Amino acid sequence: MPSSRPPYRVAIIGTGGIAGAHAAALAELSERARLVAVADVDPTRAADFANKFSVPHVFTDAKALLESEKLDLVHICTPPQTHAPLASLVMRAGVTALVEKPTALSLREMDQLAAVQEQTGSRVLTVFQHRYGAAAVRLRRLAASGALGRPLVATCETLWYRPDEYFDVPWRGRWDVEGGGPTMGHGIHQFDLMLSVLGPWSVITALAGRQARPTDTEDVSVAAVRFDNGALGTVVNSLLSPRETSRLRFDFEYATVELEHLYGYREEHWRFTPASGHEELSDLWADADEPDITSGHRVQFEAVFDAWDAGQESGVTLLDARSTLEFAAATYASAFRGVPVTAGELAGDDPFTLSMDGGAVPWEPVKETLV
Repeated sequence: MPSSRPPYRVAIIGTGGIAGAHAAALAELSERARLVAVADVDPTRAADFANKFSVPHVFTDAKALLESEKLDLVHICTPPQTHAPLASLVMRAGVTALVEKPTALSLREMDQLAAVQEQTGSRVLTVFQHRYGAAAVRLRRLAASGALGRPLVATCETLWYRPDEYFDVPWRGRWDVEGGGPTMGHGIHQFDLMLSVLGPWSVITALAGRQARPTDTEDVSVAAVRFDNGALGTVVNSLLSPRETSRLRFDFEYATVELEHLYGYREEHWRFTPASGHEELSDLWADADEPDITSGHRVQFEAVFDAWDAGQESGVTLLDARSTLEFAAATYASAFRGVPVTAGELAGDDPFTLSMDGGAVPWEPVKETLV
């Protein structure tokens, strides 16, 4: 959506890994936003990044960046342990924080962010870009309208493969830094999309294990879930699957809607199958005039700017992200306690509000090799 206002001023904190996807997406939206500054504790990496993406100002300290620049939005692309502290710092500077998933390492940290949000009037948004692909937006609209009938069954699978060497990066596979395994760091994108379609969940029964990888965290989890609307679903998060795929399936009364992709989808990755006697629904699904753009960071950033231009609240809000993080926490709590966990049960000083492992991991931590 074109805008007559000056481009939004944006900065990125953390210039490793995923930051390149953020900068590339912002470059595609150059009429809407300008990447004016970056910060990283590694000055060489920050300078190389700034040179690659033509960023005029480089800092080695997030506080100095916030004190020096007038900003509308700060993207936080650092390791998960730093997300909540940096988001608080950004909000206290009067700027909106856009945080890579997971927003925080615990429900307690999420509630602390909510308190800062209330105090400052600034906002925390979370990167869950798969919510914003055109087909996902259409599915939510059709589901909410009742055209597809009641949701009955759902399947959500993130079947990815990460070799042992992937965990050579010091912060990966650690509860205290990454927050969890594929449930927190990989499958969270798919089950966030599932939750955005089906709405609140009511109870989870789960299993988790460390089957093969040299991690402190799980490398696979499996959950059965009941939703408030009565639908039943399964969720699998794996880093052990040589044929990688990301799959979602929704069985409504009148149609099945399926998605299979890997790290981003287009229209070709979706399949719509109407039930007998409801063939006219195929026309509703096909009657779309949205651009066929991969569900990457660009579509979410564009949605944020569109909302701001229209004077509306932008997503994914802290409340939305907390629901998704609670789903992850409940998966761990159910798996490690061996009991079903209901929505809202993890509260107060429950160990699983303080950390995703809840102090109850049933396997021994990996011992660090001394050199």
